Amino acid sequence: MKAVQVSRFGGPEVLEYVDLPEPNPVSGQVLVEMKAIGVNFRDVTMRANKFPPNLMGRSVPDTPFVLGSEGAGIVAKIGCGVTEVSVGDRVAFYHPEGASYAEKVVVPSWRLVPVPIDMDLEVSAAAVLQGLTAHLLTHLSYPIQPDDYVLVHAAAGGVGSLLTQIAKWSGAHVIGTVSTATKARFAQDLGADDVIIYTEHDFAEEVARITHGSGVNVVYDGIGLATFEKSLASLGRRGYLVMYGSASGPVSEVNTSIFVRKSIYLTRASLLDYTETRSELLARSEDVFEWIKSGRLRLSIYDRIPLRDAALAHRELENRITTGKVLLIP
Repeated sequence: MKAVQVSRFGGPEVLEYVDLPEPNPVSGQVLVEMKAIGVNFRDVTMRANKFPPNLMGRSVPDTPFVLGSEGAGIVAKIGCGVTEVSVGDRVAFYHPEGASYAEKVVVPSWRLVPVPIDMDLEVSAAAVLQGLTAHLLTHLSYPIQPDDYVLVHAAAGGVGSLLTQIAKWSGAHVIGTVSTATKARFAQDLGADDVIIYTEHDFAEEVARITHGSGVNVVYDGIGLATFEKSLASLGRRGYLVMYGSASGPVSEVNTSIFVRKSIYLTRASLLDYTETRSELLARSEDVFEWIKSGRLRLSIYDRIPLRDAALAHRELENRITTGKVLLIP
């Protein structure tokens, strides 16, 4: 079978399109014939060997290794004892050790979620990691309330675009940050009340202006190091900083005394901790799929790229030109 592996750590050019033996599922595993593969910024950081050690239960393996953790396809073969799915089922998954940049992937059966017959597999592949993340951030990490002021970083990105929509229909005043005017228009179209182009304006100063100095109730931050201090400054009293990524690098040390001035809360959410059981995984995925099918949640697929051209997908993410999800198609 064909797969894309990291031959050595480095730039997009280290991604190689290779022939590998087809994996065979053992007890509790399923072989999935992939139809669409989600590309995430964590893939970029792993390829460059900048992934924080043991983040989300995984450290970077030795090279060569196959990238990827998300996708959708058809069950091709099942191992002993598998009861959750059958051959021919349409499924999607997020699995941190999924090695999903391949034509066929072995996944633990309990991590597979059924894809509704009236949902395109490409849409489901784009929805799993980012959709479930947006769900947990807005319903558990900090449940958004009507009239909250919410700051969403990267509001035109994969998770950010979903957070913007969920926050808006939850009755919040949504402030988004983006890097370009094109992305600003995209975020506004999704429902953002105010959009700050952070390359032109200091977002903390703009938040203070918009909120008349009161600050926001919650900041959803997948950027990390570059935004951390100003995200804290943007919060109001008893505000929540909900971190879920580190695109600019991890925040390595935190002086807890900085939380005293406004009684601030800080949490770093990981999807694995909110999908520990199959029942929890299914409940969240069913919610997200229903939101998409009903039209309540608009999922944007920015690009569909052949698997052999995975390096192009990584360049798109690194150059910050995407609005929505990038998929690889085997």
